[in-house]
Amino acid sequence: MATYRFVTVDVFTDTRFGGNPLAVFPDARGLSDADMQALATEFNLSETTFVLPPQDPAHTARVRIFNTTAEMPFAGHPNVGTGYVLAGLGRDLGGVLLFEEIAGLVEVRIERDADGAPAGAMIAAPQPLSLGAEMVAEDIAAAVGIDAAEVVTSVHPPRLASTGYSFVFAQVTPRALTRAAPDIAAFRRVDAERPDLGGRFALHLYARDGAGLRARMFAPLQGTFEDPATGSANVTLGALLLSLSGEAEGRYEIVQGVEMGRPSLLRVAARRTPDGVRATVAGSCVPVLRGEVSL
Repeated sequence: MATYRFVTVDVFTDTRFGGNPLAVFPDARGLSDADMQALATEFNLSETTFVLPPQDPAHTARVRIFNTTAEMPFAGHPNVGTGYVLAGLGRDLGGVLLFEEIAGLVEVRIERDADGAPAGAMIAAPQPLSLGAEMVAEDIAAAVGIDAAEVVTSVHPPRLASTGYSFVFAQVTPRALTRAAPDIAAFRRVDAERPDLGGRFALHLYARDGAGLRARMFAPLQGTFEDPATGSANVTLGALLLSLSGEAEGRYEIVQGVEMGRPSLLRVAARRTPDGVRATVAGSCVPVLRGEVSL
């Protein structure tokens, strides 16, 4: 029987029990695919990460990310939190870590406090913005129990977009954002009727809040009824908004998780590059638990 150590951290917050909790196994050598999925299901968090030696020695690690039902090609808060944990173990090189993932190479830059200790991280999405199919307001509204008139389409229609992991993005009114609640039957219907979603209907709603943005993410068919902080969605949201603005670069502060009692703050920056719109997302982390599992 082998023993594997883990830690948990709250990501995109500087307050314990805020943000999005993450479990990290800093040395997952010896765990099988089935072991990793079973552990992620047991933790029952949005994601759990497993750190393995890199295939290329020039990189820091190979990082595998699992939600409660499947492995993910890329995700935001798992990279921020895993970077924070590994930096605390001295695994960064000059404040930088490079993670090999299914979606590509992810660069993580560590943020430090006044004493030089890791305080959080900034990650670069592994792919430039790509746009997928448009959707109708009626399907978005049905999925979260709001009126179709509350889906704002003046800037862009609801549509699929990705910088490494795909979400459907829809702007809604602030009141609708607060009231939204996923309807599982409607999610299943839309998912079945739209094969272009790839059997993975994850919906990221956002609303304008003064100079900032508020967001909520629902992916009940993948085991996440609601997520308190979704780095991979918000980094794509920043890239999408910049692509629509005509500006060369943009910065966005996005608040998520308020309705869940786990307020989160995500700092997103996007810029135009020769290969398309690229974006980063950054936030703070707080350590919570340490433990071990014997298998």
